[in-house]
Amino acid sequence: MVSKRHGKVKGQYCSLSNLFLMISVLCSLATHAIAQDTKSSPTALSVYQVPAYERKPGVAGKISSVGSDTLANLMTFWSQEFKTLYPQVGFQIQASGSSTAPPALIEGTATIGPMSRELKPSEIRDFTRTHGYPPTVLKVAMDAIAIFVDRRNPLPGMTLEQVDAVFSETQFCGSNKAITNWSQLGVNDIGYRSPIRLYGRNSVSGTYGLFKVMALCDGDFKNTVNEQPGSASVVLSVASGTGAIGYAAYGYKTAGVRALPLGESLDSLIPLSIDTVRNETYPFARFLYLVINKKPGEPLPTLEREFLRYILSQEGQQQVLRDGYFPIREDVLVRQRRLLE
Repeated sequence: MVSKRHGKVKGQYCSLSNLFLMISVLCSLATHAIAQDTKSSPTALSVYQVPAYERKPGVAGKISSVGSDTLANLMTFWSQEFKTLYPQVGFQIQASGSSTAPPALIEGTATIGPMSRELKPSEIRDFTRTHGYPPTVLKVAMDAIAIFVDRRNPLPGMTLEQVDAVFSETQFCGSNKAITNWSQLGVNDIGYRSPIRLYGRNSVSGTYGLFKVMALCDGDFKNTVNEQPGSASVVLSVASGTGAIGYAAYGYKTAGVRALPLGESLDSLIPLSIDTVRNETYPFARFLYLVINKKPGEPLPTLEREFLRYILSQEGQQQVLRDGYFPIREDVLVRQRRLLE
């Protein structure tokens, strides 16, 4: 913001030339301030260095998407904006969970398979057996699996060992005792003296599978975890009552919940922010993917190619920010665009 002491014109009857000079100075200062703000903002910098999308003629047809619930809103945003560019394009979006994407691509019932986790070796093997080549996987956004508590909960954060002890039956990450009450985490406020209520995703979810590996050291969930069909349901359940905790995609955060900082120790807690997700220092940072069927050495059909080019453009990455997720780094984005060529 430009300081008033720089912008104030002294004297009611200053000459026209002096007035133009002062306007020039103000514009220069404002331009410098905007540039400084852009440099200090990783969000602005990340998006404005991404190439803008250029509309192409003759794009029409239908795209079918089957897969991740985490990516459901993003797919909707992308499709709506793409349709404003190409009114002759139609979309069918089914968000049943990441595990439903590979079978749909193998069977040819989906054009695109959104996934919130990497493909399993068995899924790649099944696809390759059917089509004779592996699927193409594009990184299109970044997300984090957040540990949510209600916004009034005073807990400052959790260690990774505590996360495992809260959610896991097996405690493979090092804890020698399960955590079932808030007092074991140092929370003794009124309203937090009952057992911890646990919420998470169901087993077809990529978030479920990834959290199992990353947070439980591939252990087993407690049978007291209330499995929900979507991240929005997890967040709503945590926000609607005192004493609950749940894991879900950060993009579904609401004002009623708070994402806890996490770390190896309570002295090294890492908050969930755009910086810690994009540089992958937040423990549960992850990429979000779109899986497609692309024959090696052959171009994608025009409709699919243009939709994916839009997603990997300035406008597409702005939609990522709009939905509460994080744009991919520029170096990663360049590599993804090359996969379409």
